[in-house]
Amino acid sequence: ALHEAAAASPAPGDDAAATLFLAAAAARFARASPGGQVIWAVTRRDLFAPGLALAGLTPDRLIYAECRNDDEVLAVMEEAVRHGSLAAVVGEVGRAAMAATRRLQLAAEEGGTAALMLRRWRKADADPLAPPSAAVTRWRIACAPSVPLGFPGIGRARWRVELARQRGGAPYSWLLEAPDAEARLALSAEPADRPDQAERQAA
Repeated sequence: ALHEAAAASPAPGDDAAATLFLAAAAARFARASPGGQVIWAVTRRDLFAPGLALAGLTPDRLIYAECRNDDEVLAVMEEAVRHGSLAAVVGEVGRAAMAATRRLQLAAEEGGTAALMLRRWRKADADPLAPPSAAVTRWRIACAPSVPLGFPGIGRARWRVELARQRGGAPYSWLLEAPDAEARLALSAEPADRPDQAERQAA
């Protein structure tokens, strides 16, 4: 199916969080199929490969497709998901018409491949998820304060993940810890609820 995600704001932190969210999702699809490959279609060279690897999407599973504009990204995505040999296809666009998302959804069904679309902010006052779409799910990702540690340092990154729309279901939101190298996201637990803290309290 086609799934879309966007940063909750144009802030660089939210943009990075949305990118890593889709990277982790693509990595999970890739790990589910032996030798699974992911195509990532972009119009600008701003992906940071070590960051994607920390979210579980390693370079050996990733193929980049550099495109000139949104129309080329959408065309690459449609052909790639229809082919059926990939684990997932990711594309970054600023605009995608309803008809284009409908074609992508149909191609994903036909090819049995996940299509993951990163909706980029183009204007500060224009929500990327505002236009209608045929996507099965639409996600909005924002940075959240890290979990406080019991000693000086920076805790694991956290995100506010909002399922803004799902076909046949209600919207929802979670506070999640950013993915690890195995592409696993976790529900965030407050320090008092963590296993090590519970053991100390019991002692």
